[in-house]
Amino acid sequence: MRLSPLLVVALLAACAHAPEPPPQLPAMNERFANHALLAQHRGDTGAPALSDWWLGFEDPVLTSIARRALDQNLDLAAAIARVEQSRAVARAAGAQRLPQIAAQGQVARERQSLLSPEGKLANAFPGYQRDLTLQSLGVGASWEADLAGGLRSGEAAAVAEWQAAEAGRLGVQVSVAAEAADAYFRARGAQARIAVAESHLRTQARLLELIQARFQGGLATQREVAEAQALLLQARGTLPPLRAELARQLHRLDVLMGEQAGTVAPSLVVMGASASRERSYAYRVPTLPADIGPAELMRRRPDVIAAERQLDAAQARIGVATAEYYPRVTLGGVLGAESLNGRMLTSAAFQPQAFLGLHWRLFDFGRVDAEVAQAKGARAEALAQVKLRMLRAGEDVENAVVMLTQLEAQRGDLEEEVRAHQMARDAAEDAYKGGAASLIEVLQEDRLLLASRDQLAQLQADHARAAVATFRALGGGWARPG
Repeated sequence: MRLSPLLVVALLAACAHAPEPPPQLPAMNERFANHALLAQHRGDTGAPALSDWWLGFEDPVLTSIARRALDQNLDLAAAIARVEQSRAVARAAGAQRLPQIAAQGQVARERQSLLSPEGKLANAFPGYQRDLTLQSLGVGASWEADLAGGLRSGEAAAVAEWQAAEAGRLGVQVSVAAEAADAYFRARGAQARIAVAESHLRTQARLLELIQARFQGGLATQREVAEAQALLLQARGTLPPLRAELARQLHRLDVLMGEQAGTVAPSLVVMGASASRERSYAYRVPTLPADIGPAELMRRRPDVIAAERQLDAAQARIGVATAEYYPRVTLGGVLGAESLNGRMLTSAAFQPQAFLGLHWRLFDFGRVDAEVAQAKGARAEALAQVKLRMLRAGEDVENAVVMLTQLEAQRGDLEEEVRAHQMARDAAEDAYKGGAASLIEVLQEDRLLLASRDQLAQLQADHARAAVATFRALGGGWARPG
C-alpha cells in the first residue's frame, strides 16, 4: 500500500515528543515568620482595600497626589504602551495559525526595444506590436498546517509575554502609588522638622533677649550672651538642609505626577508649617487587611505574576524550538487571470493555481538541537527568577512588618521623652530666671529637647513611610479580579 505525502507527514508529526510538563514551583508556608507582629496591625474592619490603600491614611492631599500620579505618571504611560505592543504581538502570533488571503493586481505598459533579443526576433513576424499591456489579477490563499504545534506554541508564548507585560504595568502602578506616598510623607517629615527648628529658633531668640536684659542689669556675663548667640546661630543653620530636603521631595512629587519640577506639588503640600501646627504631623496609620498570607501574596505581587508568565513563555518557546525537528506543510492556491493586451474577463485569461509546500530541516548540523537547548536554558533561568521573586516577596513583607511594628513601639516612648524634656527645660529656665540654675543647664536642656523633638518629627514620617512600604510589599495598588 502506498502512503500519500500528507499522510506520511501526519504520521511523522504524531511521533513528536510529548510536551514537557511545566516545572513545579516551591510550596509556600501557611504563615509569615513575623505572623504575630503582623496580626497586631490587621483588622477585619476599618482596613482599606489593597487596591487603594492610600485612602486609609484619611489624608485628602495624599489621595489627590496618588490619583494624579496614577493618571499622569510617564513611567506608567510607558508601561501601558509596552502592554499594547505585547498585545499586538500576541494577536499577530495568533493570526499566523489562520489562512492568509491576499489580493493583487497589476497593469504594466511597455514599449519593447527593437534591439533586445525579443524585439529582434518578434520584429520579423507580421503584425508585431512594440506597445504591450500586461494585465494580471488574482486572489490567493495560503495556510500552514501546524502539525507539530510550533505555531500554537508561538502563540502561547506571545500571550504569556503579553500577560507578563500587563503584570509589569501593574507593578509600575504599585510602585508609582507607593513612591508618591513615600515622597509625600518625606516632604511632610521635612515640614515637621522645619517647624521644630523654627520653634526652637524662636525659643533661642527669646532666651537671648532674656540674657541680654540680664547682662544690661549686671546679672549675666558676656560669655553667657555669646553662648546664647552661638546657639541661636546653630539653630538657624539647621533650617537650610531641611528646606532643601523639602524642595527635593516636592520636585520628586511633581515628576511622579508627570509635571515639571516645582509647579504643582508646592501648591498641594502646604509649606512653612509653624510650630502651632506641628502636632498635625502625627499621621493616622491604617490597619492591614486580614486575608493576606504567603499564598495570597504570590497571587497579588505583580513582580511574581510577571515572572510566572515569563516562565510560561519560556516553556512555550521550547515547543516552538522542538517543532523545527518536523516538517512544515503549507497549502495554498490562487484564483486569477492574466492577459496581454486586454480580454482579462474571459475564460481564456483564467489562470488558477494550487500548491503544496514542504519545508523540513533534515540536516543542519545540530542547529535545531542548539535552539532546543537554548530554549530549555531560558526556561531554567525563568524558573530561577520565579523562585527568587517569591523569596524576595516574602522578605519584603517580613522586613516591612518588623520596621512598622518597631517604629510604632519607638514612637510611644519618644513622645513621652519629648514631654519629659519639655518639662525639664521649662523648669531649668524658671530656675535660671530665679538665679538657682546656670545658663549651661538651660542650654543643655535646650539641646536635649531639640534633639528629641526633631527625632519624633522624623519618626512620625518614617512610621507612615513604613506603612506605605508594607502595603507595597503586600502588592497593594491594583484590583485583582475575584
